[in-house]
Amino acid sequence: MSTKPLVAITGASSGIGAAVAKTFSDAGHPVLLMARRLDRMEALNLPNAVCCEVDVRDRAQIRAAVEKGEAAYGPVDMMFCNAGIARLADIGTQPPEEWDEMIDINTKGVMNAVHAVMSDMMERRAGTLFMMSSIAGRKIYPDHTVYCGTKFFVHAVSESLREYLSDYDVRVIVVSPGIIETEVLGAVNDPNTLKAYQDNKKKIGGGIGPEHVASIMLHSYQMPQNALIQEICITPTRQKF
Repeated sequence: MSTKPLVAITGASSGIGAAVAKTFSDAGHPVLLMARRLDRMEALNLPNAVCCEVDVRDRAQIRAAVEKGEAAYGPVDMMFCNAGIARLADIGTQPPEEWDEMIDINTKGVMNAVHAVMSDMMERRAGTLFMMSSIAGRKIYPDHTVYCGTKFFVHAVSESLREYLSDYDVRVIVVSPGIIETEVLGAVNDPNTLKAYQDNKKKIGGGIGPEHVASIMLHSYQMPQNALIQEICITPTRQKF
């Protein structure tokens, strides 16, 4: 059994979440993997792993998963609030149900993950929260209206949490990637928006691998607890905006 502390990841079944799971597992950490696709997490076949089918909109499901992971490997020392969805579309024609989905998963889901571990981290005076935002939480993009709103929310909440939790020696790190090779475009139903995104991605030579995000996160996490990299903003070199 690993002697390193437990790390927890929502949205762990693919993309950046899966890459972070592999990277931290390779570094010797037990991992608590949470997502809706249980088979995908189990297929990662990571040692010292607890895989839980979780919808981050359900606060009780996250809490139950954390309790299961902690029963096996001790307190969560790192929570990556990663689960999210990008229903990009023309705001004038986009179904409002897509707004609801993004708001519920990208904002409430993040806060539900924070809630599951924050009090214990404060009590132990230790821990790190990685908050998944996006470069779209720093800039506005066409057809990203509500998505940008959810990611600006993550930035704002993270700034407040960072100040609040600093007195308890708990770190808050925002992750703000640009174009990364993930399944994110699978959530885009608007054909014009999808084509524009794909054309821009092709123009810059494609995205970069999620493993690059994961390696920077591991480095940030391994810094002494009194050293904080407040935000990770990583994009392809050719991504101009």
